[in-house]
Amino acid sequence: MSGLDTTASFPGGSYESKESLSRADTHEDVTPNEIAVGVIIGRSSEYFDFFVFGIACVLVFPALLFPYLSKLDGTLMSFAIFSLAFVARPLGTALSMAVQRRWGRATKLTLALFLLGVCTVGMAFLPSYQQAGVNAIIVLALLRIGQGIALGGSWDGLPSLLAMSAPKNRRGWYSMMGQLGAPLGFVLAAGLFAFIYAHVGADEFLSWGWRYPFCVAFAINVVALFARLRLVVGQSYTELLQQRELEPMGVLPLMRDEGRNVVIGAFAALASFALFHLVTIFPLSWISLYSDQSVTHVLGVQIVGAFCAAAAIMVSGWLADRVGRRNTLGTMACLIGIFSFLAPWLLGSGTMGNNVFIIVGFILLGLSYGQAAGTVTSNFPSRYRYTGAALSSDMAWLVGAAFAPLVALGVSSRFGLVALGIYLLSGALCTLAALGINRAIETRD
Repeated sequence: MSGLDTTASFPGGSYESKESLSRADTHEDVTPNEIAVGVIIGRSSEYFDFFVFGIACVLVFPALLFPYLSKLDGTLMSFAIFSLAFVARPLGTALSMAVQRRWGRATKLTLALFLLGVCTVGMAFLPSYQQAGVNAIIVLALLRIGQGIALGGSWDGLPSLLAMSAPKNRRGWYSMMGQLGAPLGFVLAAGLFAFIYAHVGADEFLSWGWRYPFCVAFAINVVALFARLRLVVGQSYTELLQQRELEPMGVLPLMRDEGRNVVIGAFAALASFALFHLVTIFPLSWISLYSDQSVTHVLGVQIVGAFCAAAAIMVSGWLADRVGRRNTLGTMACLIGIFSFLAPWLLGSGTMGNNVFIIVGFILLGLSYGQAAGTVTSNFPSRYRYTGAALSSDMAWLVGAAFAPLVALGVSSRFGLVALGIYLLSGALCTLAALGINRAIETRD
């Protein structure tokens, strides 16, 4: 249980220049706990930005930018803008890998988080449709694309380093640590919105109240930047990356040589990523449109659910170390498939049913999402693993989560909540298929 081995020597070339090593802080010593803290802080800040925008797509943007549409259509248009970040994310990964190969990790990470912070705080100054017309919508779309590029560039290799350096019997535990950022980020975002929404009037909230969380996001990004830079500029961290051959590669060579594994990695986590938005963003939109429940009540229940998800993520680490990460992910996909049959009934059965849907959904999300990152990363040869893990994650978000709120709300409002169940079931089946294909390939090879 020693955690990361900082003294082991692994074969492989030197992927970090002498200049980079000379600039490293030789007084920094990377420990397992420090890496874990860096992962959690970094992911929490990213998810906070993520959820602030997602909640605003329900509570703010329909009225602010689309007053000429119905509330449903305005929400759908907001969700369309929401998806742009995930479309741009692979581009961000490609650009950032080029930056890292030329100027180093610290420069790449600084630029990415600076762009993320600027785009997020820029949204705080967004004019309304009445003030700027369609230009306000265009500005928001461009800022959202900037967020996506920044998120693609924020990959620092810490999750891969944790998973690869941890003892084999503890890899599930270490792999789940970065995933804790999701519920923590959601709690902060939902709690802030709930507090503001409950203490200001509707007019004040739409005028200035909603802007405050976007400003807070910038401050959190600054803290996350320094917490992560302290790790990535250290010589011990640099040497660990070299030892594990975690080298940034070009996206085109990666797709040419390992495209199959990128696709398998994206679909292996599809159930988790599909459920991700269906218990966080979608319920808030559906209930606010078709129910009399207060927004603060829904956000409060979701905050409780997020704490349950955090506990479930830690349970997933314990479980994965005993039965295997892929077995855990496959079992959770089966449970999500079963949940897909109950979801329409629960969401359509009033306040109690809605609450049960949210809590149970968050628990299942925690159990599955805790092991969703990098489950098949070991498929990549060492020199492709750094970029392969980043791009697989990008594609999983794009395929599984990018359009989830838009599609789920669109089809459910037109065909009923049974469409939501079908959508969720399809994600579970895709995960099981990808894991089955991956197992067959390993057996054949």
